[in-house]
Amino acid sequence: METGHRVALSCEDRNYWYNDSVPTICFFDGITIRMYYDDHLPAHFHVAYGGEFAKVGIDPITILAGAIPRNIRSKVFEWAAIHQAELRANWELAKGHQPLFQIEPLD
Repeated sequence: METGHRVALSCEDRNYWYNDSVPTICFFDGITIRMYYDDHLPAHFHVAYGGEFAKVGIDPITILAGAIPRNIRSKVFEWAAIHQAELRANWELAKGHQPLFQIEPLD
């Protein structure tokens, strides 16, 4: 699932974390998961943990940009696999600027 390459996130990517219009859809173990409204393809979500950021694809579940610690990546991938259908549904809602659903954290 991991492509093995790192792509740096721009300042714009990092600054969006301070924008209240970007909904947090889940938070667990210090991991914040958010989704932009009307974002570009491929379908993905954004992860922040301890000052590290990554864009994670929904299908397939893979790091698209950025980098997060390996143990956190494993938790995020496990969570995303469990909730992949909900992530797809939220992606469609976000495209239409509709309210997003909260997704249960990883147990």
